[in-house]
Amino acid sequence: MIKFTSLKKESLPKKSHNYLNAMLFYYFRKNYLYLLACISLTFISCGAGKIPEDTSIKLQLLDDYIIPANFTFKNSHVGGLSAIDYDGKNYYAVCDEGSKPRFYEFNIKTSSSKIDTIIFKNVTYLSSNITDKLESKFDLESIIVDAYKKEFIISSEGAIDNFKNPFIVRVDTAGQYLNHYQLPTYFLAERNQKPRNNGVFEGLSTSAVNSKHIWVANELPLVKDGKNPKLYRTKSPVRFTLFNENLKATNQFSYLLEPIQKIPYYPFSLNGVTDFIEIAPLQFIVIERAYSAGRGKKSNSILLYKVDASKATNTLAINELKGKIQKEVIPAEKELIFNFKEIRKQLKQKIVDNIEGICFGPTLPNGNKTLMLIADNNFNAYTKQINQVIWLEIVTE
Repeated sequence: MIKFTSLKKESLPKKSHNYLNAMLFYYFRKNYLYLLACISLTFISCGAGKIPEDTSIKLQLLDDYIIPANFTFKNSHVGGLSAIDYDGKNYYAVCDEGSKPRFYEFNIKTSSSKIDTIIFKNVTYLSSNITDKLESKFDLESIIVDAYKKEFIISSEGAIDNFKNPFIVRVDTAGQYLNHYQLPTYFLAERNQKPRNNGVFEGLSTSAVNSKHIWVANELPLVKDGKNPKLYRTKSPVRFTLFNENLKATNQFSYLLEPIQKIPYYPFSLNGVTDFIEIAPLQFIVIERAYSAGRGKKSNSILLYKVDASKATNTLAINELKGKIQKEVIPAEKELIFNFKEIRKQLKQKIVDNIEGICFGPTLPNGNKTLMLIADNNFNAYTKQINQVIWLEIVTE
C-alpha cells in the first residue's frame, strides 16, 4: 500500500513544505509505472464479479447467524470451522486446529426464512493413530457424512513444506481410523510436481451419480500445473478428482481460478477453491474465496460459480498441466451465479467472512432448495473474524 502520514499544512515550516513537495515529486516520478498499473488494475477489476441477469441458478439471502467468538462446547473452543455437511437432520463441520483435530455435530434450527439458533450436540476428536499410520499431520479442511455406514470422510492438507502428505481418510463415529484413499503421486509432498503448502484438499463432495463415490478439489494449483492467481488473469488450474468405492481415483477435470478480486493494501493475496457440491452429474456449485490483505472487513471476496465439467478433459493421467490448458486440456466451463458483495450490507455484522464450506440445507415450504455456508474465523489469529453461517435460497421461476 502507498501510505502517506496525514500532515497539517500550517504545522510545517516553509522549508518543510519544500522538502515534502520534493520528496513526493521524487516518489511519484520513481514509482509512476507502479501507480499507473495499480490505477489500471482498479478500473479493469471494476467489472469483476458482476452477475449476468440470465444466470442458470438464482440465489437470494434468507438469513445469517453468528456463533459467538468465545463460545465453548464440552471444553472445546468452537472456531476454525472449515466445511459443512448435512445428513437431513444434523450438520457436521471440521475444526482445523491441528493440535486438537475434531469435528462437531450440531443442529441449525430454522423457521420460515430465519435461523433461530444453532445447538451443538457432540464433538469428536480424531485419533492420533491416523497421522501415525499415514506419517502425516492434521490440518482438517473438509468433511462428508456417510449416514448409511455411520462413517465420516475427512480431508487434511498435511504440511507440504515439512514433507507431510495430504490425505483423505474414513473414520468411525469415535474418530478412529478405518481406511484411506489412494492418491495420485502428483499430490504427494516429496514429488517435484507437488501441491502448494496450505493449498491442497479444501473441498469434498458426495457424487451425484453414486453416493459411494466422492469428489475432492485442491484449493490452489499444483506447483507444475500453473501459477497462483494474480491481479491479472493467469492460467491457474486446480484439479477436481473423483474416487470410487474402492478408494481409488477414476476421473478428474481441471478448473481455472479467477484473478485476485481486489488490490491488496499489504503484500499478501490469494484466491482458491474452498468448497463445492455436485448438484447433478458433472454439474457443481463452487466457492472461490479471494483474500486481499489490509482491506479490513472487505478483505474477502466470495463468489459462487455454476460449473459444467461434462466437456472437460480427463486429466487424471496428466502429470503436469502447465502449457496444456485450452490446448490438449479443456477445463470445465464456469458461470458466475452469486457475489456475496451484493448481500454484505444485509448481514448482521455487515461482513462477508472467510467462507470455507457449503452444503444443501432444508427444503423450504415453497419447495425451493437451500444452501448453508459456513465461515472459518481462524480463531481470530490474524484479525477480528467471525464464526458465520449464511443461508441462501435457490430461487425457482
